[in-house]
Amino acid sequence: MKELLLGNEAVAQGLYEAGVKVVSSYPGTPSTEITEAASKFDEIFCEWAPNEKVAAEVAAGASFGGARSFCGMKHVGLNVAADPLFTMSYIGVNGGMVFGVADDPGLHSSQNEQDSRNYAIAAKLPMLEPSDSGECRDFTKLAYSLSEEFDTPVILRLTTRVAHSRSVVELGSRQELELKPYIKNPAKNVMLPAFAKPKHVSVEERTKKLAAWAETCAINRIEDNHSKTGVICAGIVYQYAKEALGDTVSYLKLGMVHPLPVELIKKFAASVDKLYVIEELDDIIESFCRKNGITVTGKDVFPRCGEFSQNLIRKCILGKEPAVLSVKDDIPVRPPVMCCGCPHRGLFYTLKRAKVFVSGDIGCYTLGASAPLSAIDTCVCMGASVSGLHGFNKARGAESEKKSVAVIGDSTFIHSGITGLIDIAYNRSNSVVIILDNSITGMTGHQQNPSTGYTIKGDPTSAVDLEALCKSVGIPRVRVCDPYNLQDVQSALKEELEADGPSVIISRRPCALLKYVKHKPPLAIREEKCIGCRACLSIGCPAISMKNGKAAIDRTQCVGCGVCTSLCAKSAITSEEAKA
Repeated sequence: MKELLLGNEAVAQGLYEAGVKVVSSYPGTPSTEITEAASKFDEIFCEWAPNEKVAAEVAAGASFGGARSFCGMKHVGLNVAADPLFTMSYIGVNGGMVFGVADDPGLHSSQNEQDSRNYAIAAKLPMLEPSDSGECRDFTKLAYSLSEEFDTPVILRLTTRVAHSRSVVELGSRQELELKPYIKNPAKNVMLPAFAKPKHVSVEERTKKLAAWAETCAINRIEDNHSKTGVICAGIVYQYAKEALGDTVSYLKLGMVHPLPVELIKKFAASVDKLYVIEELDDIIESFCRKNGITVTGKDVFPRCGEFSQNLIRKCILGKEPAVLSVKDDIPVRPPVMCCGCPHRGLFYTLKRAKVFVSGDIGCYTLGASAPLSAIDTCVCMGASVSGLHGFNKARGAESEKKSVAVIGDSTFIHSGITGLIDIAYNRSNSVVIILDNSITGMTGHQQNPSTGYTIKGDPTSAVDLEALCKSVGIPRVRVCDPYNLQDVQSALKEELEADGPSVIISRRPCALLKYVKHKPPLAIREEKCIGCRACLSIGCPAISMKNGKAAIDRTQCVGCGVCTSLCAKSAITSEEAKA
């Protein structure tokens, strides 16, 4: 049977067929759908972990226990999981273990554009990179065979276009595996210096064996089109090159991107007069070739930044650009905005009015940095808002403490904000942290988290009590406000900034897009009262616009949250029923 699957769905199919028993991940675009799809198989235990480090450690524990395991994350999540990643490279596996990482060239939904192949090199782990959904399924299964054959975790690298594109996948049946016996072996599993030192030697020997395997494996292959021009590529770039160049060039298509097959590359290079290396982001393959005396053309022609495409490859190699139609007029940009009824909007409006420094974090609320709200000052990584505020205030002193806050979502707070809050309490920082509790992990598509009370399958479970947690780590002042009530938000902000000692404000209201959230009737404009002052536009709601000099509300978008009503001095905003 064949199906048209997303690359992420195909990875999940591969997990199922490979007999994987435990999957632990943290959601992050473009990797999220792997675990969501895997959770539909009852034979696999799936969970959302609090963060990627925990997910990797859960997968490691399952491997120790003799089961095949998987942890999935986006590229910045691999930073969080790096600690167990590097040490598991030394330890190896019992049951096969795979790290799935999805890179995001082009920064479609990320704060940086890092290349995870660098982690494979640094951690000395094999890395496979599929180029379509069929290979996603096949390479996932292969990764477990390699993991157990070579006693190593394996990294499966996807990129956005592979993860989120569909192609045909041939489905297979599940391979049911018995748990491998656990045998106590401290020399293998306990990385004390005395045990780790010889393990490093073993890892280097393992890399040599994997490099030898890469020379003859089927996933590294030459496609000889009897051309004197050759292209070395991997992943989605292989698909781009095939479409752009067709059979006018020969290809060395790499499925294993670390370790690389030096003899195979030399053989391919000897068969052509001109050799290109086409790879998104870093010059990993190109540098390897040059290190081994192979002359290639790479980043001297291709860009180091951004996502590649068929047209870019045509331009860089053939000097051809397709004819396009363009509009010469300046078109207003349409940046992403918070949704109508987003509970974060009223909070950010209040913060802007208060003219406070806002240490920001990762989530849909990061859109609070955009005009017209323009409320967020910094955004580094998950959890950095809390720790960063502490450092900012320690650097600038008591006056800063009265004019600065941190904002962090409920899921991000669980992920890595708690330790920063402990630092604030322990090191006596007079800082105000605002938890934006919208009862879901919003930005990645409404995944549950430990504060929502539901598992990945929607089953009820224990929920973290945010108020009790904050008080338990040493925060004496914890209060909850409703972000739809601007007066409530203003009072909470004013009082906590003036108070002595650290405090937490929980801005609590469910995401407006959750299915169980009931909305009020849409609002409307009394045109006879509207003076066209545009005050209502200052909150940046997509439902509000200007028409013929008067404010207008799109009833198909408005959810009746009422935040805009408090901005209108003329009481021109009312419910549709009242207007009628």
